Amino acid sequence: MSKTIAGIKIPDSKMAREATELIRDTESDLLFHHSTRVFLFGALTGERKKLKYDAELLYIGGMFHDIGLTQKYRNSQDRFEVDGANAAASFLRSHGIAETDVDVVWDAIALHTTPGIPPFKKPVVQLVTAGVEMDVLGLAYNEFSEEQRRQVVAAHPRAVNFKEQIIDAFNDGMKHRPESTFGTVNDDVLALKDPKFRRMNFCSIILGNAWVDDAHGCVHCDDPSHQHG
Repeated sequence: MSKTIAGIKIPDSKMAREATELIRDTESDLLFHHSTRVFLFGALTGERKKLKYDAELLYIGGMFHDIGLTQKYRNSQDRFEVDGANAAASFLRSHGIAETDVDVVWDAIALHTTPGIPPFKKPVVQLVTAGVEMDVLGLAYNEFSEEQRRQVVAAHPRAVNFKEQIIDAFNDGMKHRPESTFGTVNDDVLALKDPKFRRMNFCSIILGNAWVDDAHGCVHCDDPSHQHG
């Protein structure tokens, strides 16, 4: 039977049930409950903002958004968000979902740690990020009623030390691929957890790369009067 939490109905289609089972079997309790809260807070945000969104696609986006951190799905050198997006896309295609919808979910997962872009994308993309920002960062905390927060957490509890545990989960999923965190919020995690971690610097890469720019603004030309480095 379908379940309603804080006024939000948990999708109960065959695909949604299979997604729940897959995530339950793959993720820790910490990530499973976090992922479900992401869906719920995302859906509540959608209701508050009167956005038209596909609840089932939002559910898949929320449930899969951190699967790239898990032992089974974190073996690449790609960003963990990409691993999660790819896993969700494969799952959706196996259920015959239209490629346009697959692309929306892929974006929702791939962009959920990229501030400033999701608010301008499709509602499902916006709402996965909104759910993550509420549950992890506490953004828009006061936009949810105390009763909404209570019901969500009663159904899918936050660990007493959730803040520390979620940072540890991020670190576990990314420490073997530190270069994947360049230019993202994720390098904050590795900088906190690994004293040997050194952030790459965007400006240093520009200034130190192999290009030799001469005074004439060209790399090579046929004018012998131009001296090239």
